[in-house]
Amino acid sequence: MSILLFLFGHSLHAQQAENTQTLSLEEIWKVAEDNNRQLRLADLNLQQSKLEILEAKDHLLPEFSIGADVKLNSKFLIYDNGLFASPQDVPVKGYGYGLGYSLNLNLFNGGKDRRNIVMKREEELRKQYEVDLQRHSVKYNVAAAYFDLYKFLHFHDFLDVEMETEKKQLALIESLHKNGIVLKSDVLRTSVKLSQLKLSLSDIEKKIEIAKQRLNILMGHETGNELTINYEDRVELDTITATDYNDYIDIALNQSPDYKIVNSDIKWSELNIKQIKATRLPKISLYSNYNYTYPQISFYPYSNDLWGFGQTGIKAQFSIDNLYKSKHSIAHAEVVSNQAKEKAVMKKDEISLQVKEAYLQQQQALESVETAEKIIAKNTETVRVIRSSYLNQESLLTDLLEAENTLLEAKFNLITAQTNVQLTKIRLLAIVGIL
Repeated sequence: MSILLFLFGHSLHAQQAENTQTLSLEEIWKVAEDNNRQLRLADLNLQQSKLEILEAKDHLLPEFSIGADVKLNSKFLIYDNGLFASPQDVPVKGYGYGLGYSLNLNLFNGGKDRRNIVMKREEELRKQYEVDLQRHSVKYNVAAAYFDLYKFLHFHDFLDVEMETEKKQLALIESLHKNGIVLKSDVLRTSVKLSQLKLSLSDIEKKIEIAKQRLNILMGHETGNELTINYEDRVELDTITATDYNDYIDIALNQSPDYKIVNSDIKWSELNIKQIKATRLPKISLYSNYNYTYPQISFYPYSNDLWGFGQTGIKAQFSIDNLYKSKHSIAHAEVVSNQAKEKAVMKKDEISLQVKEAYLQQQQALESVETAEKIIAKNTETVRVIRSSYLNQESLLTDLLEAENTLLEAKFNLITAQTNVQLTKIRLLAIVGIL
């Protein structure tokens, strides 16, 4: 039984290890791009805009219809001597029917149909830019959740190591207290610190669960799915290249989906002005129709026979009222176009500010890493010296505990700074549109 239980437990552990895959940030990005709900919705909007282009092209096709009817005819009365005189009763059948076709082909309407296709294509481009913008946003949010998890897992390890060290130190202090070398208060202080470390560890474990759930949601997975990352290796992204602030600005003005969207709005608004002005132009169309009708009561002399009649020609129509009705519509469209141009200038300034902010945050994060590394080296030596002097009764336990807390905080700050370096780089790349 023991052997069977061992083999069964080993098999379960192997299956769990196989099902739980350790993912890198790039792998999580790939999963999120395929399954994220927001990206799926953006893709559906893009598909909708592509279908709208096809619908706009359909308007270039001629209108063609066939029709048929069956009817009951009343008496055909002709009042040739006035309404109050006795009418002439023209003999016609009591029923009738008809069959025919109608064809209408637009030859010219100011270019509205073809321009509408161009406008729909511009809308499709805008939707594509929105998809790209949403993708950058999702990837940044994934990175933020990933580095939160990365950071908290390191914090968990630091606290684990610190607790093990503190347990050993507590056992040593209790031994010294039994021998009358240190006071009871030292034992209590060390016990209190150990309790605080346990509380901090519990808090970190909860934050780890929240970070995992956030990552699962961003990847489109069930919130309870097991997720592990290789946090022991330092994250380095191949897509990140060092450059200066001006280079980032140039890239943003050419690649940023956010900036492309406002420029697309300008193009669309200019096309809309032309579209409204086209209502002042005449409409020319080719038409044709032919119908078989029974009986013939449309032209004199009337007949109870089947007859056919059709027309083919070119029809021109010019709307006089649009010459003055369109004035306000054109003015409205021009105002919308001017608004789009102002928004483009504002967006350029906004992107420049965002790039500057992210660039400086990146520099600040790099400086924080250097500072944290120096502080860790200094505090590590300080803890070693104070611990040695405490055991020799040359310093107080409070000094040792304070130095240990300072060293632990410095380790936290180093991991935070290292993740901030990567996260600010990712934010910078998302802003300029090359993430």
